[in-house]
Amino acid sequence: MLTTGVTLREALALPAFRRAAPEVVAGAAGAARPIRWVHATERPDVGELLREGDLLLTMGTGLPPDDDESGLAAFVDELADVGSAGMVVELGRRWGSALPDALVAACERHGLPLVVLGRETRFAALAQEIGERVVDQQVTELREAQRVHETFTELSFGQAGPVEILRAVQRLSDGPVVVENAQHRPLDYFAGPDDPGGFLDGWPARSRRVEVAGRTGWDATNGWLVTRLGTADQAWGRLVIGSPEAPSQRLVAVAERAAAALALHRLHDRDRGTLMRRTHLELLTALMAGPVRDGAGPDEVGRRCELAGFPVRRRTFVGLVVRPRVGTGTPADLDEVAATVVRAAHGLRLPALVCEVDRDLRVLVSAGPAADADDLVDRLAARVLPHHDVVVAAGRAVTDRGGIARTVTEAGQVADAAPQVRRGQDPDVHRLADLHLRGLLALLGEDERVRLFVERELGPLEAHDRADGSRTELLAALRALLLHPASKTEAAASLHLSRAAFYDRLARIETVLGADLDDPDVRVSLHVALVARDLGRETADGLSGGPSK
Repeated sequence: MLTTGVTLREALALPAFRRAAPEVVAGAAGAARPIRWVHATERPDVGELLREGDLLLTMGTGLPPDDDESGLAAFVDELADVGSAGMVVELGRRWGSALPDALVAACERHGLPLVVLGRETRFAALAQEIGERVVDQQVTELREAQRVHETFTELSFGQAGPVEILRAVQRLSDGPVVVENAQHRPLDYFAGPDDPGGFLDGWPARSRRVEVAGRTGWDATNGWLVTRLGTADQAWGRLVIGSPEAPSQRLVAVAERAAAALALHRLHDRDRGTLMRRTHLELLTALMAGPVRDGAGPDEVGRRCELAGFPVRRRTFVGLVVRPRVGTGTPADLDEVAATVVRAAHGLRLPALVCEVDRDLRVLVSAGPAADADDLVDRLAARVLPHHDVVVAAGRAVTDRGGIARTVTEAGQVADAAPQVRRGQDPDVHRLADLHLRGLLALLGEDERVRLFVERELGPLEAHDRADGSRTELLAALRALLLHPASKTEAAASLHLSRAAFYDRLARIETVLGADLDDPDVRVSLHVALVARDLGRETADGLSGGPSK
């Protein structure tokens, strides 16, 4: 479908047309159709001559007789089938003051513009005037296409980043621009010059309802030109350009060239990111290893860090672990997370080593002596979490290189202890001080003594529940009691049990364990065992990639 060209409405305003006293007698709604070219003919089989967007000029001498209504309708049907821009009839030679009703009705039915000229005119003059406008516009479009081509070629050669690419799209489209991920979450947004605000309102829900056929399509409801980013099988997002009117071919070209540039940058970024993370892993390993590693003294490691843009002299270091959550839908792509972390650190001007170890991202940040390292880590997490469902865990800040291994190791232990399911009260960055008992148990790791303690404390209840099925679930009753230590009524309500039924289960627990649940030492011991049991299962889930049974 043509989207550019001189429209019939614009053509009627040209001097040669105005002198001919034009009047639109049918199909006025189609007057905005673009005109590709002009043909003057009296042949009845005109459909063989015309292409989509051609305008027909005729005096009607070759059309079927006035009383042949079906013939006149068939003639108009043929024009509509080829996608004609309309028909212009000069009165006088065949029809004096009015056209046949059948012809007018057929044009109105198809929405095909029908124009009568009240004065005699030279069709050659009309065709020349429209042709010149069409050619001028085509030349303009070619120049604009060349501008688009040169812009994106220059961006590609310069390995421009997403921000530069999207600013170019904003400049070329003169409208708002959005990049969203596969989950319809906006990643970048550049407002248009006349954007009153609210373009992103309700974005995910609106975007999910927009489907386009092929790589690029226009959604008239929202006024969006939408282009897929990535292949049909592995689309990683979409580029959306605000376009209230049907987009021109130039705008479609801008969208598709921008999508190609973003894909090229993504490919280069992944290659650079892989190489960067390999280099960062070597540096982090050397820093954690201590003063000497394979004959390389600390000064050599420090020089390598400085060359990589990671200062180590008179700095404060904080180790981080960024871990995709499991069991919460599609896990975050670690390459995507790493790229986001790198961009966030760059935006904060915070030097960082970012590398992948055992399906985790290990990050070491280097803060200046006057900076608040923990605050910088919080700001880094605030830029990452809106884009990825991950756990961010931090070790304690250290001010000498000898403590780097400790802060990185501690971050891993905190990540192991952090809950896999995000809760409303959870901090953006988990630290050892936030985890209390879970933190202590995480430090103990997979100590065999902890496992034996859990088995000794809770083993009888687990064996009872396995044998009894779901009729009593004593372990759940114990958990409810420990989570509501001040009110057994609330504990019973959390299980949707009556007080009598809950008290009965507590009595059974005491019988099975041979212990008094009112004894504070017994409660503390059981609580520690439950936390250690849950922590062990969460760790197993993380290793297996899913919830344990």
